[in-house]
Amino acid sequence: MPNNKRLIVISAPSGGGKSVVSRYLLSKYPKSRFSISATTRQMRPGEANGKDYFFLSHDEFKSRIDKGDLVEFEEIFGNFYGTLKSEIEKAMNDGSILLFDIDVKGAFSIKKAFPEDSLLIFLAPKSIEVLEERLRGRGTETEEQIKKRLARSEMEIKLAKDFDYIVVNDLLEDTFKKMDEIMEKHVQ
Repeated sequence: MPNNKRLIVISAPSGGGKSVVSRYLLSKYPKSRFSISATTRQMRPGEANGKDYFFLSHDEFKSRIDKGDLVEFEEIFGNFYGTLKSEIEKAMNDGSILLFDIDVKGAFSIKKAFPEDSLLIFLAPKSIEVLEERLRGRGTETEEQIKKRLARSEMEIKLAKDFDYIVVNDLLEDTFKKMDEIMEKHVQ
C-alpha cells in the first residue's frame, strides 16, 4: 500500500472505541482534522451543530442525497448518517489528513470513491461480551437499543476482513501504539 493516505477511516461496532482512538489521533497528528458527518438524529446535550455533526432534518438530508452532495450515507436505527463531499474536498484542497469515524458500509463507500487516498482501519472488540459491557457502561441506550447495536456488531465484525487493518482494541495503550505504527507507515 502506498504512503500518503489522506482519508483515514476508523470503523468499529458501537462501543468499540472509535471516539477515544479518534481523539488520540487528532491530538497526536497536527495535520489531521475530524470529518464531521451529517445526521438526522437529535442533538444530544453538549453537542454543537457543525462541530459534532451537521444536524439536518430528514427532508434536508434527502434533498442532499438527491443533489449528490453525499459521498456515502446510511440509515441506522431510524436516522440517516452521511459524509458531505464538501468536507472531503476541503481537506484535499488544504492538505489536511481527514479522519473518519463511520460505520463499515460508509467506510467501503469512501474507499470506492477515493481508493488511492483511503486507509480503512477496523477497531475490533476483544469479545462481544466486552462490547456489551462497554455499551451498558455508557448508560446512553435503552435495552432495545443495546440489543440492536449488538446484533449489528456481528455484521460489522464479519466485514472487518475487508479493511486494510484490524486492530483489536483491548488495552488502550496497545491500541494507540498499533495506530501510531499504521499512521507512520501511511501518513506523511
